[in-house]
Amino acid sequence: MVTSVAPRVESLASSGIQAIPKEYVRPQEELNSIGNVFEEEKNNVGPQVPTIDLKNIESPDEAVREKCREELKKAAMEWGVMHLVNHGISDDLLERVKKAGKIFFDLPIVEKEKYANEQVSGQIQGYGSKLANNASGQLEWEDYFFHLVYPEEKRDMSIWPKTPSDYIEATEEYAKQLRVLATKVFSVLSLGLGLEEGRLEKEVGGLEELLLQMKINYYPICPQPELALGVEAHTDISALTFILHNMVPGLQLFYQGKWVTAKCVPNSIIMHIGDTIEILSNGKYKSILHRGLVNKEKVRISWAVFCEPPKEKIILKPLPEVVSEAEPPLYPPRTFAQHIQHKLFRKTQDAALSAFPPK
Repeated sequence: MVTSVAPRVESLASSGIQAIPKEYVRPQEELNSIGNVFEEEKNNVGPQVPTIDLKNIESPDEAVREKCREELKKAAMEWGVMHLVNHGISDDLLERVKKAGKIFFDLPIVEKEKYANEQVSGQIQGYGSKLANNASGQLEWEDYFFHLVYPEEKRDMSIWPKTPSDYIEATEEYAKQLRVLATKVFSVLSLGLGLEEGRLEKEVGGLEELLLQMKINYYPICPQPELALGVEAHTDISALTFILHNMVPGLQLFYQGKWVTAKCVPNSIIMHIGDTIEILSNGKYKSILHRGLVNKEKVRISWAVFCEPPKEKIILKPLPEVVSEAEPPLYPPRTFAQHIQHKLFRKTQDAALSAFPPK
């Protein structure tokens, strides 16, 4: 299914090419919707990604607390994505995480290659670029660094960057604090479905089994951004995804039939509802289709942390409390691993059909 490793996108971008290789050019039907991301971000017409202020999420005043929780629930049901502000993680820690990741990606490629992953052999942690899929040959305009950051006992510290020196300390502290934030969000989402507060967290593995996987996405400057995507359209397989970025726009959400560009909100964390929560809630909470644009002026970096259930231990299916005769289950029972395979199979089928349409 996979072919040889593509060159690092960073090396392509810095080689002075004026035209991007054909493997990075998106199909015609996608090109029609790819615009200038800086212009798109300035557009205030139409729906905008909601901003949710979490300051009062645990307020002792019940009315104040409920108002905050209701806003989060509404955003999860209508959009499945939101900017979180006053989330409880200090601006200083967010800056340390971002600075450490940027310094790592500023290293020469030869230094980063010491951390290279081997996707073919299943070693997915480390520094990498997307491998071409035979059916479509499509590539994305990004390099990345991927590793498990929580629980601590499941980490492989041999793959964590040694440079800069603050990388490990900042990233592990951020992971710990994100784990606390995830619990608060799961609680609100559980109550929003009429469930006990701890239910959704328990269903995705609890403190012992829920995995936090960090992917630092590095999108180099692109000479033809109108032809490429940093990340192609997809929904996240996770339960929740938390994203930081370097204040360069790029994230787009497919909402009500149109691509909406997320604004850059200072000191916020973007949160996505993933497929896992959509399935457990029987579609009441949305896992929104999204993609990443690139540009020819500024490097974009984002830090995505995927909160994922264990691959085999849990059967994902709509919870009995959220289904009824009027609202039957929309998703068949699958393990998380089976859900991933199902999505890959569908994607391969779609790619094959677009590459070799029926006559």
